[in-house]
Amino acid sequence: MSTSLRAWGLTARYFILAGWFVGLAGCDSTAPEPVKPALQRVTVERPQQRDVVNYRDYNGWMSPSQSVEIRSRVRGHIHKIHFTDGQVVEKDQLLFELDPRPFQADIEVAKSQVAVAQAQLEFAVADEVREQDLFDKKINTKADIQKAIASRKTWEANVAAANEDVIRKELDLTYSRISAPLKGKISRAMLDVGNLVNAGGTDPILTTIVAMDPIYIYFYVDERTVLEYRATHAEHTERQSKESLKESQLPFEFGLETDEGYPHKGLLDFSENKIDSTTGTFELRGVVENAETKFLPGSRVRVRVPISEPTSVLLIPDVAILSDQDQRYVLCLNAENVVIRKTLNLGRLLDDGQRVILPGHSAADTLTTDDLLIVQGLQRARVNYPVDPYDAEGHPFSPTTPKVTAAP
Repeated sequence: MSTSLRAWGLTARYFILAGWFVGLAGCDSTAPEPVKPALQRVTVERPQQRDVVNYRDYNGWMSPSQSVEIRSRVRGHIHKIHFTDGQVVEKDQLLFELDPRPFQADIEVAKSQVAVAQAQLEFAVADEVREQDLFDKKINTKADIQKAIASRKTWEANVAAANEDVIRKELDLTYSRISAPLKGKISRAMLDVGNLVNAGGTDPILTTIVAMDPIYIYFYVDERTVLEYRATHAEHTERQSKESLKESQLPFEFGLETDEGYPHKGLLDFSENKIDSTTGTFELRGVVENAETKFLPGSRVRVRVPISEPTSVLLIPDVAILSDQDQRYVLCLNAENVVIRKTLNLGRLLDDGQRVILPGHSAADTLTTDDLLIVQGLQRARVNYPVDPYDAEGHPFSPTTPKVTAAP
């Protein structure tokens, strides 16, 4: 057999086998099923129900509950200073001591004047007895005895005046030792040892003391808030008109410049008796315990005052709220885990990031605690498409998961 015939035979057998395999493939008519795309994973939670109090925020400042300017009541040279600048002093603690020697000398002089007056009084008493005896014997006149009586009474008055002068001089010696009239934080000494101080309110002060515990917070409330509070608390306002604000024990919260939120608490204890017509504001004062002296007079504070009773409201995380022009909305899931949209009527934002949700403009847009709210994976969720819901802990969400009612 020639070479060409052998090659032709191999080629023929190849085509026969290829046709046989093609025939076998054509006998299987089952087409492969298309692969369904995986559902997008989102995190969901239910809205919360919580009792919330309405507040108003104001700016205020701290002020000492007591403040005293220390001045000298007597004239003298400063002999000693018994405190360190800026320390906390106790009530009746010695602060300044003037040179006591001039005061002691004045006391000795006053006592000698008492002795002189006492001697003159003894002479006048004896003279009165003598004149009385002569009058009884009809040797002198009635005028002589009256003169003796007047002399005795005069020296009695002189003795009393001299004794009072001794008391005053001793009091001056007491005043030469200047003590703290209250417990508080003292400023620096304005005059040093050796300086002459005079008595009187126009002379330079020696130092100042401010009481640190308790400490006051002053702030101004706008007239509108005052009127709204009186309208919503008519019964309380009527009771308060018969008692002081201090007796009402109304609480408030405040925070310093470096604080997050309003971590500190106090009680309102004073309100001004009228609204300032020039500013339309009403001055209030609160009192705060400050045993650790962590609050300083003059510090600026942010004050939060409750103006309503606790009210039950619906809350959702503010991060779950989306924006579409002038509308705010959230993405929720229906019973088939299909994404739907609900337009919101927003209330105020709370400090913990929860947003108060007011009743919707329609029943379809009204949120309830039964709704499933998408809080994470919002960028993967599309309206009218199903998703795969998970809870905050990463577990598949179950419809039997209990609803959450937040603690107040």
